[in-house]
Amino acid sequence: MRIQPVLLATLGALALSACSQQEEVAAAPPPPPGAVPGSVAADRDGDGIIDGYYTADGIYHPNYAPPPPAPPPAPTRLGERG
Repeated sequence: MRIQPVLLATLGALALSACSQQEEVAAAPPPPPGAVPGSVAADRDGDGIIDGYYTADGIYHPNYAPPPPAPPPAPTRLGERG
C-alpha cells in the first residue's frame, strides 16, 4: 500500500518534467571597438586616455571640449591723448 503514493508522486514528477523547457540565454554582444570593460567609456585610439563614451544603443559620442575663447585684442600703440 505504501508503493502506490510513491509511484503516483514519481509519475507526476515525470509528467511535469516533460513539460519544462530550457530557455536559451542570449549571449551578450561583443563590446564596440575601443570600449573600456565594465563602463560606458571608450578609448578608441588605445593611448589610455578616455576619448568618449557609448550610449545604451551603442552609439559613440566623443568627448568635446569647446575651444578656448579668443585672446583680448592687443593694446594700441598710440596710447591715450589728453
